[in-house]
Amino acid sequence: MAQAIRVILKETVKNLGSSGDVARVRPGYARNFLLPRGLAIPATDANLSRVDELKRAALAVASKARAEADELARQIGAVTVTLARAVGDDERMYGSVTSKDVEEAYERAGVKIDRRKITLAAPIRALGEFQLPIRLHPEVMAELKVVVTKK
Repeated sequence: MAQAIRVILKETVKNLGSSGDVARVRPGYARNFLLPRGLAIPATDANLSRVDELKRAALAVASKARAEADELARQIGAVTVTLARAVGDDERMYGSVTSKDVEEAYERAGVKIDRRKITLAAPIRALGEFQLPIRLHPEVMAELKVVVTKK
């Protein structure tokens, strides 16, 4: 079995650590996931001597990302989108509303969101008003307001 290697995290990684931490991981996880995505760097002697500098840089990037997420959450809170869908005789929708539909509706309203961050367990298949949670940042959640009406 392969020996665990040490890496310095450049960003917070769920279930592993926060930025600036030195973590022991499997070589394949480091080689195939952490290093190519820029989430970590190898824990060499030169990099270990720069840990404090890396922590400060990571903290600055994290605080900027948090501020951007807070601003986006404020913008999202001010917008309610309406989606019109065709319905049958007994008020049943033809098709459904997916996260892609919600993303496109918010883009038309002037708010840029990423549909992969929307927490939608299943597509919306009913008329009505819905509050969809979206995780903008590990510490910032917002509620998307979506109204599905009859076309």
